[in-house]
Amino acid sequence: MGLLKPLLGWPLLPVQGVVRLAQLIQQQAERELYDPASVRRELEQIQRALECGEISEAEAAQAEQEAATRFTQRLGSRKAYADTGED
Repeated sequence: MGLLKPLLGWPLLPVQGVVRLAQLIQQQAERELYDPASVRRELEQIQRALECGEISEAEAAQAEQEAATRFTQRLGSRKAYADTGED
């Protein structure tokens, strides 16, 4: 059975590769989405847009709240991992 298993698994390798690639893309996107530097850049862009009159005060406040929420969610998930001992 040892030689038969690789032969039977061969047709599934492309699917496994696509699944792994999707996982890597998801991890990278989450890393960038919740990165403190990324959140800071987004807040700076919001401030510039507000100063230039591209967005209203209400839109700026909403965008800032969304960025802050995303940042605090990331901090909360890190704390949860630290509490459970996972990483």
